[in-house]
Amino acid sequence: MSDNPVVNGSCLCGAVHFQVRLPSKWCAHCHCSMCRKAHGAGYVTWVGFESDHFRLITGDHHLSWYESSNGARRGFCSDCGSTMLFEAERWPGETHVAMGCIDDPIDRKPQANSFFDAHVDWMPIDQALRVFSG
Repeated sequence: MSDNPVVNGSCLCGAVHFQVRLPSKWCAHCHCSMCRKAHGAGYVTWVGFESDHFRLITGDHHLSWYESSNGARRGFCSDCGSTMLFEAERWPGETHVAMGCIDDPIDRKPQANSFFDAHVDWMPIDQALRVFSG
């Protein structure tokens, strides 16, 4: 990696450990139905990194990928099921990491609500954040 700070992360059971090098590119809550279903939550907070800033430390044989839609895939632990990663042709060269799987503080707070047109009305929303539709 480089001289930039590195943050650590893992899945729930600890079989998969990774590091990402700051700076991050962005941080946002995703309200799309696929993220909600993959995580069982009202939205998922993702942090975007340049793909070469991501490094798998342990658990290569536990990290599985699911093609959730054409040109997009989600990385998860095959032991505990934690969905940790997202990559898509729509955002080439980026790896998106689920904020809940990052163990250390990062360089920014959530800045936006994305795919807000799909949000559920039972989830509290931070009205101060920028809003993007699909």
